[in-house]
Amino acid sequence: MSETHNAFAMAQKQFDEVAAILNLEPSVSEFLRWPQRELSVRLPVRMDDGKVKTFHGFRVRHSTARGPAKGGLRWHPDETIDTVRALATWMTWKTAVVDIPLGGGKGGIICNPKELSEGEKERLARAYIRAIASSIGVTKDVPAPDVYTTPQIMAWMMDEYETICGESHPGVITGKPLALGGSQGRGDATARGGIFTVREAAKKLNMNLDNATMAVQGFGNAGQFGATLGEELLGLKLIAASDSRGGVFCKAGIDAQALVQHKLKTGAVAGFPGTEPISNDELLELDTTILFPAALENSIRVDNAPNIKAKIICELANGPTTIEADNILHENGVFVIPDFLANAGGVTVSYFEQVQNTCNFYWPLEEVHQRLDEKMTKAFEAVYDMYLKYRVKPRAAAYIVSIARVAEACRLRGWV
Repeated sequence: MSETHNAFAMAQKQFDEVAAILNLEPSVSEFLRWPQRELSVRLPVRMDDGKVKTFHGFRVRHSTARGPAKGGLRWHPDETIDTVRALATWMTWKTAVVDIPLGGGKGGIICNPKELSEGEKERLARAYIRAIASSIGVTKDVPAPDVYTTPQIMAWMMDEYETICGESHPGVITGKPLALGGSQGRGDATARGGIFTVREAAKKLNMNLDNATMAVQGFGNAGQFGATLGEELLGLKLIAASDSRGGVFCKAGIDAQALVQHKLKTGAVAGFPGTEPISNDELLELDTTILFPAALENSIRVDNAPNIKAKIICELANGPTTIEADNILHENGVFVIPDFLANAGGVTVSYFEQVQNTCNFYWPLEEVHQRLDEKMTKAFEAVYDMYLKYRVKPRAAAYIVSIARVAEACRLRGWV
């Protein structure tokens, strides 16, 4: 496989490796290699200049064996059906590894939200829901925010669905604003869950995190909270951070909260006082204790993996490490907390949001944090047990946990 990876081909190859370890029956293996359902839609949207533009959108359900599909909605100019398929597949394993009663789904719209006005975004959001309304719902498939989508976009989508149905359905969309049934603790859930797994990994590896350092590639929502919570909860020292416009480095340490404010004010981490410029690739190869890849797919590849010096990699992004690079990291003794475990805090609190919406009873922030900690800690324990039992990469161990759970559900249903 070349370094221009097809995300879905990578997801299937990862699955195949673990299916062989588990000796899955061919019928089970073939069924789980592919999404159960795919929807492709065309979305006519009237733009601010009065012209109508047609956008292309997707919604994919990979598996509903363990419950309704769950997964984010990405707005990106380079979105493809194969990317959505891969992300839906990874969502199946993600919900299974943290043992919540949901399956895997994902959606996408090919667009550049940076070029859209607020009015155009709202019309696009509503057009998408009109196109997929019959396929979603708390017992079918529940979308959520992802790349370039926001709580406000989720609010428009929920409102459009309720307009179509003529009744209240707050649980049809998660990641909503608090005023419309969102959950406390959802904003930093992805990063907070990742921090809990880093804490547990350090315990298992007998690693002292006092004076430990971290570098964050991708300073969006997950990356920013990864930096601030790493500092707050684990005492990690941030030495580098980067975004699409470049990066900053300071060996003596960077105040994570101050860098977040700088990014919010200027739109980039570049130019933060007391730092020197660093590229995304240079950041990945720094001598740091913890590395948080929090950007897009395939950041860690064959060409840079041999140079990575981090002791633990916590994948806050989806698919940041290629299969070949993952093998190199494992051989070099780097402990990788795989994406569908490391960033599962987001879907876990989204699940909490669904539960609260359904019960019409809402939990305080402290309870959300406690429940998330319990889920992530238990999930890490299950993965680490498989890591020791099978003597495989942490990613394969996580897949073993997830695939075994989903396969069992398929057999019990009589599907295979």
